[in-house]
Amino acid sequence: MCLTDAQAHATLALSSLHPDCRATMLEPTLEFIQCPDAQGGHRMAYWQWGNPTSGHVVLCVHGLTRQGRDFDTLARALCHQAGDDIRVICPDVAGRGRSDWLQDPQGYQIPHYAADMLALLAHLQPTNLDWVGTSMGGLIGMVVTGFAEAPAFATVRHLVLNDVGPVIEWQALQRIGQYLGNIPVFDTEQQAADALWAIASSFGPHTPAQWLALTHPQIKPLEDGTGRFTLRYDPALAEPFKAVTAESAAQGEALLWQAYDKITAQTLLVRGADSDLLSRQTAKVMTERGPKAQLVEFAGVGHAPTFVAEEQVQVVVAFLLND
Repeated sequence: MCLTDAQAHATLALSSLHPDCRATMLEPTLEFIQCPDAQGGHRMAYWQWGNPTSGHVVLCVHGLTRQGRDFDTLARALCHQAGDDIRVICPDVAGRGRSDWLQDPQGYQIPHYAADMLALLAHLQPTNLDWVGTSMGGLIGMVVTGFAEAPAFATVRHLVLNDVGPVIEWQALQRIGQYLGNIPVFDTEQQAADALWAIASSFGPHTPAQWLALTHPQIKPLEDGTGRFTLRYDPALAEPFKAVTAESAAQGEALLWQAYDKITAQTLLVRGADSDLLSRQTAKVMTERGPKAQLVEFAGVGHAPTFVAEEQVQVVVAFLLND
């Protein structure tokens, strides 16, 4: 893959920093917002990077069982490149990370997540909005971005869909269903990292340090004083997920294609070349209809790229910041 001038510029900017400096130059603040629901509301956490008064917001939304700290490397790179002209917001979707668990598990579905993101955007009031969505976060992004009556603060300028499209391969859903909701207990953080790697090796090559850094925000100490750890997500996420059938999935695909076809944002589709969730055929169709996404594939990666590898970061930074 050849780098554009903008990508080459991003490469130079990132490589000019010593790796230790890149890792420590920025840390996010943890913020909260109250979101409405039928049970009286819930609190959603979000991690804020960069200038808290900037009107340029990059909203980074994670995958099914993950949380907002997945985007640390990308957020640091964006803030370094854009300086004071950017605010990167990485929410913990309800039921994950530091956000509340929902009283009604049926709220763990895309329309409810989209409503939460609109509440967050109403609070942030961006003047320029970009969206980076990994897997589930991309589905939420398609719904919000394809909403024709979206208010001005929710109008997305650049959309990055990370290894997801309107068609989700049925075998991938079955694979995810095998582990979703099974919340183990770990004696050590390293044991947790090893266990998570066993089900997430499709994320592609990572050094042990990189994977441990991705694991740390994903786990929390048990409250029993034993020093053991568990995962930071509600096992009840599995209830609506496991109720999905092939027929209901097909109905969902039709609605997602309708939303995708209404998207006017400049769209980048990132695909792991070995992905079992986003097929090459679906990716090709996404380049031909709707926003006619620009497609970038990463070899040796399945579902889904983590935006930790410098090559992946460079592509996204260049797309978002190259006007």
